[in-house]
Amino acid sequence: MTGEVASTLAVGHRLRGKVGLYKVLEQLTKDRDVWKAIDEKARPVVIKRAPPHLLSIEREILEIVQNHSCIRQMIDEIESPSSLVLEYLDHNLLDVCSRKRLEGSDIKVVARTVLEALAGLHENGFVHTDVKPDNVFINYGNDATRFRRVALGDCGDVYRFNPNAGPLEENHVISAAIFRSPEAQLNLRWGPPTDIWSLGATLISLIFGGNWHICRPANVQFEDEHCGFWVLVEQVRRFGPFNDSFEEIADAERLAICTGATVYIQENQKWLPFFVSEDDELARPDRDFIARMMKLDPRDRPTARELLQDAWFNP
Repeated sequence: MTGEVASTLAVGHRLRGKVGLYKVLEQLTKDRDVWKAIDEKARPVVIKRAPPHLLSIEREILEIVQNHSCIRQMIDEIESPSSLVLEYLDHNLLDVCSRKRLEGSDIKVVARTVLEALAGLHENGFVHTDVKPDNVFINYGNDATRFRRVALGDCGDVYRFNPNAGPLEENHVISAAIFRSPEAQLNLRWGPPTDIWSLGATLISLIFGGNWHICRPANVQFEDEHCGFWVLVEQVRRFGPFNDSFEEIADAERLAICTGATVYIQENQKWLPFFVSEDDELARPDRDFIARMMKLDPRDRPTARELLQDAWFNP
């Protein structure tokens, strides 16, 4: 389908990019315009279609981090219909960890790769805002058991942050509620530390497997208007309570929400601190490393670059 505007893509469409031709094979996600295609040499690629003003942001970011080995790369762009051609990887980690728990060595590969990707974004003034298992992509090696390539993808929600913004300046809602940091949950100003929290939550899910999430509230639907509060309750009971210094970055309204979460936990005897957990699935070195990321106050979380120096990677 070269030379004409399509209202949607379909299997069999042929698209011309700036550097190549592509044939659409199948839709990869039902709720998004993301497709698998092949190039002229039958190599698989991803076609991501969206309005031009949305793709322009992602294109700008991918051009800045072009050739960063830990971020899924942009290969080409298509003018009509407006699309990006992206590197194809076989699986995302949500699919993988829904089927099985990952080996410790693979979890370290994921952690190092995503931290390198985040360091590259943060040092260029960007926050990914949507770190979660389904946005981390992998290829297996020849034995189909070890990862050959890992890359952080889906840069469509990447946001340029203002390092001089005040903590009470509101930001837009980001990420899925269960991976959203406490400060983002409270609609406080968020920045690079929000990605660190989301990565910590992601690593916990990978360790336990089965699409389990440590901050998923029981008996609450994600579309529930109060879901964010109940996720915050889970965050506080696992990683809290908030330190007194949190008053420095939260106003009375947000502090009242934090107090409400704490009171609920106390009255229902629901404290379940991660920092002293003894789960069979969670080795102490893994717990201690992840605990550094899961600080309720974003100012207490290390940077991606600092975490890459942690002894956990070289025991």
